[in-house]
Amino acid sequence: MRIKVLLLVLLVSFWGCTPTVQVAAPKEPIEINLNVKIEHHIRVQVDKELDDIFDEDSELF
Repeated sequence: MRIKVLLLVLLVSFWGCTPTVQVAAPKEPIEINLNVKIEHHIRVQVDKELDDIFDEDSELF
């Protein structure tokens, strides 16, 4: 009789320790805030000057 009670207690204690994993989508959408500062400088003037130099002295290449 003691063995049955002991087994019952162990079974109930193991049953209470079973992990539960639930995967559910969030109710609200995921919001990602990006504070990005983009800076770029275009140097067209230098490129034009180099083109002019290469056009004038085409024997370089």
